Amino acid sequence: MADVAEPVEALIEPLPLRFFGDQVLRRVIAPVEDVDGALVELSERMLVTMEQNNGVGLAAPQVGRTVRMFVHALGDEAPQVLINPEIVHFDDEWVYSEGCLSIPGLYYELVRPGTVHVKAIGIDGRELEIEADELLGRVIQHELDHLDGILFVDRLSGEARQHAHLELAARVAGTLGANDPMLTGKNIPVLRRKLKIGL
Repeated sequence: MADVAEPVEALIEPLPLRFFGDQVLRRVIAPVEDVDGALVELSERMLVTMEQNNGVGLAAPQVGRTVRMFVHALGDEAPQVLINPEIVHFDDEWVYSEGCLSIPGLYYELVRPGTVHVKAIGIDGRELEIEADELLGRVIQHELDHLDGILFVDRLSGEARQHAHLELAARVAGTLGANDPMLTGKNIPVLRRKLKIGL
């Protein structure tokens, strides 16, 4: 009788990214009520998607999922999956050239708080508290914005905002994306409640 081969673990499939103009990126996502197996699987697929696209962070809306969760690549600094994140305190200012997987090719210097204190739930269902600065702090703020329907270009001002507006208008010309708040000037109420640095 021939030896039976060991089963090969199936590869985790990445998810397709959503890009500027896709209105899922403008939704304010409700909190997760239950951390279950489906959420664990989604987080694993998001981590693979982020890695394959050379990202440092990825929020669920960026793969078309209306789940209040994001993942990041800085696992040596904090758990890589954060659910229902909330910034409870921030301090200082830090300028950093920011980009986004959902807006490929555009990078702008943006002022945000340099240090943030965050509460969240881990993928194991336990509550977490994280003090994050510099890159991790920036990633957390960027991805949390995604969960409130805010893109980093919304936080630009002056010439940078004008440049982003023209570039993005060209990208979505003739599509439903032309109704994006960045292009129409439609107010994003959450933006005024959130961290006001950099507006």
